[in-house]
Amino acid sequence: MLAESHLKTGVIYGDNENGEYVYMPASEVGVKNPICVYEADGLREDVVMKEALRLIQVRSLRPTKHPLWGESSC
Repeated sequence: MLAESHLKTGVIYGDNENGEYVYMPASEVGVKNPICVYEADGLREDVVMKEALRLIQVRSLRPTKHPLWGESSC
């Protein structure tokens, strides 16, 4: 899946209007089973890659610029 390879290179998916973001922290790049972060309503939650990909699809998240991290989490 294209979104998975993008996450692994630091691309941040999100929706700026709703304040939702999914990304892989730089510390997880290259890890066998990386953990991603889902942010919504000002809260952060660790999610496995499968859940991150599901959230991207279900929430129709697109590559975006994070208010703190910018365009890349790396």
